[in-house]
Amino acid sequence: MTSPSLIFERALIRRRLDRADKGGAEDFLLRAAIDDLCERLSLIKRAFPAVVEIGSASPAFSARLAHEGRLIVRMAPLAQLAAGAPQIDLSRDAGGKAESTFPRPALALVGDEEALPFADARFDLAVSALSLHTVNDLPGALIQIRRILKPDGLFLGCLLGGASLKELRSALGAAETELYGGISPRVAPFADARDMGGLLQRAGLALPVADSESLTVRYRDIFALMADLRAMGATNALVARVRKPSSRKLFLRAAEIYAERFSDPDGRVRATFELIFVSGWAPHESQQKPLRPGSATMRLEDALRREKPPPSGA
Repeated sequence: MTSPSLIFERALIRRRLDRADKGGAEDFLLRAAIDDLCERLSLIKRAFPAVVEIGSASPAFSARLAHEGRLIVRMAPLAQLAAGAPQIDLSRDAGGKAESTFPRPALALVGDEEALPFADARFDLAVSALSLHTVNDLPGALIQIRRILKPDGLFLGCLLGGASLKELRSALGAAETELYGGISPRVAPFADARDMGGLLQRAGLALPVADSESLTVRYRDIFALMADLRAMGATNALVARVRKPSSRKLFLRAAEIYAERFSDPDGRVRATFELIFVSGWAPHESQQKPLRPGSATMRLEDALRREKPPPSGA
């Protein structure tokens, strides 16, 4: 029996990512996320000797992070790595040194974002590109990321946001309602950028930041969009999805609605992808702290009176 708390069929997601990886299709969303995350990281003037890269479907991110002397551990979701994954115990130190359990410059292993196989306070930096939006327990995954960070370690990640594929959701929903009198789950319930700061704080991460960027991609039609999603391993993996094949009639009607509502003058249709970028630090005594309640030296009323402009003519 399936747990009612499960949203995604994680094993299916891994199989589809594996198939997409073998197909060799370029994931433009992942490339955009990696480019932005690397740019953000370059603005932080600090060394991160030990880095874990969590769940990205491509080794490209780890390759970008692999500077000289930096230890990189890539925890990959791809099933194809399972047979050849190094059998190394990452749950405890060997000889009292974290680095002694890792070969340099990089190690790839299979793992799950919902059960990180690392001991506490192991890494200076944890990064994740477009994987956390498919976990069943996002707050729990963030808590685990906080756990494996050293004091004053940084988490930097990107996940899809709630505005992603809003056009596809609308067109499929309208077509199903028109033809069958109801809708079935087809597009994942992505995170909301407004809630991510609170989730980071709830996970115990200090100085949380969350912002979003929208990426609009144009396609010939809805079928070209769905082909791209399939090539990226990003098709429907919801536990509550309808298991029987959908009719051709449904998709033809959805294509008509999509074209009517979301096409440009040249006939091409738009698809929105929202990228949510998040960051937070493992607490450390050196970090800036909020003022204690009641520690203000001036009343709000006095501050507002001081800022009030003088009367005209004065």
